[in-house]
Amino acid sequence: MTPDRSTAVVLDTMAMSAIVNEARRPDVAARYRSAIDGRAILISVITVSELRYGSIVAEWGDFRRRGLERELARATAVEADDTLASTSAELKAACRAAGHALAQKVHDADRWIAATAIARGLDLISDDTVFELTPGLSLVTANRS
Repeated sequence: MTPDRSTAVVLDTMAMSAIVNEARRPDVAARYRSAIDGRAILISVITVSELRYGSIVAEWGDFRRRGLERELARATAVEADDTLASTSAELKAACRAAGHALAQKVHDADRWIAATAIARGLDLISDDTVFELTPGLSLVTANRS
């Protein structure tokens, strides 16, 4: 069964990081969990890479790295496939035509994350302003005023 907006959501790296680091900022994590509202969590394989990279450069110890891996295991990592590649290409073209920042090379990873939500027809939970007004994206914010 394919998940829909009522059963699943895509988290960007910022939101997933808040969940991973819940002990450090429980208030922020609680707002993300509220936005998730019991739905299954999907993340882009890009998010997996970004979180693991962050743990390496921050020189996390074994305990924190195991915590990261536990949270990653609770989510479903969406691998790149032909549909996602096409969605990302179409999104880049739409963003370029609209003058949206996601068309820029510096936002390639963000575009893949947005394309993951668009391709699956799911909400993206993020507080990153780069996702605002993204063509075809259903964006849910949790921690911005």
